Amino acid sequence: MSAIRVLVVEDEPLTAEAHAAYVGRLEGFELAGVAHTGSAAIRALRAAAGAAQPGAAPSDDAQPGIDLILLDVNLPDTTGIELCRHLRASGIETDVIAVTAVRDAAVVRSAVSLGIVQYLIKPFTFASFAEKLGAYRDYHSRLADSVVTDQSEIDSSFAALRSSSGGDLPKGLTAATLGQVREVLRGAAPAGLSATELGARLSLSRVTARRYLEHLTDTGAAVRGQRYGAPGRPEVEYRAAGR
Repeated sequence: MSAIRVLVVEDEPLTAEAHAAYVGRLEGFELAGVAHTGSAAIRALRAAAGAAQPGAAPSDDAQPGIDLILLDVNLPDTTGIELCRHLRASGIETDVIAVTAVRDAAVVRSAVSLGIVQYLIKPFTFASFAEKLGAYRDYHSRLADSVVTDQSEIDSSFAALRSSSGGDLPKGLTAATLGQVREVLRGAAPAGLSATELGARLSLSRVTARRYLEHLTDTGAAVRGQRYGAPGRPEVEYRAAGR
């Protein structure tokens, strides 16, 4: 599966640079560009949409498509909500994750109504950022095919977006370690990992590693299977969902 191309839309240069650097650290993501205003974001998205049209003439300055927008709500020339409305009205359906300090309930409701897939509150750590984007990556990979097979596939696709924040995790689990477990599990694809193997990679006990793996399975981000071939009882192994 090709990398998810991300456009960072943020008016504060240092913050935009930090978010771009975060994107660069994540497996499966690629920075498509940075826009500091709503108008610059629209230009970048239109250029990408035009380049992606079937039969579009090759161009030296044509850009690959953009899959995801990391969107600040407060921009100098518009708001993130108004920008989303404009994009949807223009037929641009690129996924959006709101990255903002705005906590107004009306803004959150508007974000939901416009199909914004995640809402990440500033300030946040890289672990929180990685968890949200990891959840989006699971969702994106599940819907990569043109047709979904059944209701359970649809349900698990939406469940992948409901990644837990640190405060919602089961007792004893942390968002930082959960992010590391996600990355290791995805990096091991297509082979699965047992709790023992994961624990050895992250210096976790087998019991602790299994708790993280079971949590990812419960939230739809991982799948559980049986490993056969060795003498004795079959071993449980885990794979990243959609891989």
